[in-house]
Amino acid sequence: MTTEHYVKIHEEYVRWLNILGFSADSVSGFNRNVRVFFDWLENQNVLSITDLTQKHLAKYFEYIQTRPNRLYTGTGLSVSHLNHNFDAIDKLCEFLHQTGLESAPIATNFRLKVDKEARIRNIQPFTQQEIKQLYDSIEQTYSHLDFTQREENHEQMRLTFALFYGCGLRMSEGMKLTMDDIDFDRRTVFVRQGKNYKDRIVPMSEGVFKIVESYVYNFRKRYKLSHNRLFINAKIFLRRRLIELKKACNNPEIQEKRITLHVLRHSIATHLLQNGVSIENIAKFLGHTSLASTQIYTHLI
Repeated sequence: MTTEHYVKIHEEYVRWLNILGFSADSVSGFNRNVRVFFDWLENQNVLSITDLTQKHLAKYFEYIQTRPNRLYTGTGLSVSHLNHNFDAIDKLCEFLHQTGLESAPIATNFRLKVDKEARIRNIQPFTQQEIKQLYDSIEQTYSHLDFTQREENHEQMRLTFALFYGCGLRMSEGMKLTMDDIDFDRRTVFVRQGKNYKDRIVPMSEGVFKIVESYVYNFRKRYKLSHNRLFINAKIFLRRRLIELKKACNNPEIQEKRITLHVLRHSIATHLLQNGVSIENIAKFLGHTSLASTQIYTHLI
């Protein structure tokens, strides 16, 4: 996005969302999605918001539904991701009208229906043996880097497994964790403002506790960081590390599966269910507000 006109509107839009009290995650998502929309408008030579029409929205919605996923080749954007885009653009239309631009398009309220059965079929959790193989393969990654860089990658990858698999955190929950959220005395992780703005406390197993303790005291404290977040890097780095980890595994079944932070969360849920933990306790562990969300895993196994 290079047009100064769009840059200013984008900044005002984000400020407006914050004034309305949207969560940090929602603001971040809307911010990102509207930025992509403005980039697309520039490529279409629509250089002023006053030229925006309902036809442009329809054309853009068609574009993002056919656009390939830039992170995972060979796939398109998920229905959930697409609907988040539609939410952001509708909210932009509302913002434009509230700022006095009466010629702006109205919100479309267009959303794709989530096929729950297809969603279940698309979930491919790793088995307990595959999770172990992935974790054991961490040491085999980034061998081309020097010791310090290699250790940094390995430590954060171990922490990734501890939090997103061992504690079943959502991506946003794990990335927002700060040093203050880790209670080493009680061996718990405090999840602030999870989905639906709910807080919860997640216990750390002995194995998870040792990984987090080692990360904090033997690794993270070496760095003079300008932030208090637990992870020293952004989520895009974690995604890349997971892809590199999958490549390091000499297992065709692992290679065929998609690996993401959320797949690790799916995996621990299925493993807990296989090990006899009740649906109610799994729902509490994962932070689900409805048992219907947790019951998806009964279909997986």
